[in-house]
Amino acid sequence: MLNVGIVGCGLIGNKRAKVIKEDADSLLCCAADLNVFNAGGMLKQYGKGTAYRDWREMLDKETLDVVIAATPNKHLKKIVLWAAERKIHVLSEKPLGRNTWEAERMVKVAKENGVVLKTGFNHRFHPAIFRAHELVEDGSIGKPYFARCVYGHGGRPGYEKEWRASKEICGGGELLDQGVHVVDLFRWFMGDFEEAYGLIPTYYWDMKVEDNAFALFRTNNGRVASMHTSWTQWKNRFTFELFGEAGYLIVDGLGGSYGVETLTKGVRRKALGVRGSNSAPRYVGGVPDEERFVFDGPDLSWELEWKEFTAAIRENREPLGNGRDGLEANRMIEAVYRSARENRRVKMEDTIIGIDTVEAYEKTNKWALKVRGEE
Repeated sequence: MLNVGIVGCGLIGNKRAKVIKEDADSLLCCAADLNVFNAGGMLKQYGKGTAYRDWREMLDKETLDVVIAATPNKHLKKIVLWAAERKIHVLSEKPLGRNTWEAERMVKVAKENGVVLKTGFNHRFHPAIFRAHELVEDGSIGKPYFARCVYGHGGRPGYEKEWRASKEICGGGELLDQGVHVVDLFRWFMGDFEEAYGLIPTYYWDMKVEDNAFALFRTNNGRVASMHTSWTQWKNRFTFELFGEAGYLIVDGLGGSYGVETLTKGVRRKALGVRGSNSAPRYVGGVPDEERFVFDGPDLSWELEWKEFTAAIRENREPLGNGRDGLEANRMIEAVYRSARENRRVKMEDTIIGIDTVEAYEKTNKWALKVRGEE
């Protein structure tokens, strides 16, 4: 039985709590929130134990195997470090850090203390996306050439006053909010990228972070991924496309307000008995043969992600969507921010700070400590 505590008892924290209640091998035994009544309400519905206002007190008093950090972005690093130093495994909601600096520190401390660090990338576990990845792995569309993704929603009245509109709290806007899921999927399907170019305008909302993000990523062998994430997508939308030599995969919808989740698999028709000079198959023209899969059941991505994470803990291995994946997603996003700021393509290697540099700087620079909330 894994004893679990949750820090942050809002929408996402409650999603996690519901999954824990349904898992016979996990127990929600404490929760912390600035509004202690929220923590108490979560425990009454999904677990049992003590509600705390101070998460530090909770981590020091309780005997925990796992803590879930489900707070606004600015608090995630402190929670992860505090838990890791007490040998508690951590699931931190996305983005792992507000920037590469924070994420790199979190990964390092988790590794030093032998704890499993998981980044909350539940999109990997949506059935259409997971099945698409299996099809790529078995070669159904050949080696991927390029990927495209559109992901967004239209906010709600007063959205510009919510915490997601604060750069100090979040580290960025829509690119870091929903875009982090997209760049993680790009890496999962296509591997590491070499460089990025991006634009981060703010079109509609009165905020100091971007409400739209446009980005191009290129691998070292010329494969390309393009994305547009938006808080002015007035009708919620998620579309993820992947094209290879032999065909394509298109995921539409995520369930709920994003529409029924579907996967379309298109396979090009081969010219029988005809091969190119390099013995590769030749293809005829016309519309590819398509097969469509519909996943209209409830959203089980949270449950599947939790099961995989707890299995990783028991098997002493890295989970799917681990701390390193969270760090690499931060690097891709940071490259886009830098590209937009400097109006040029940016190499991923330019976002690598190096943990020794981070620690040396923090030890000698009080401003850095204050900004990162550690003073």
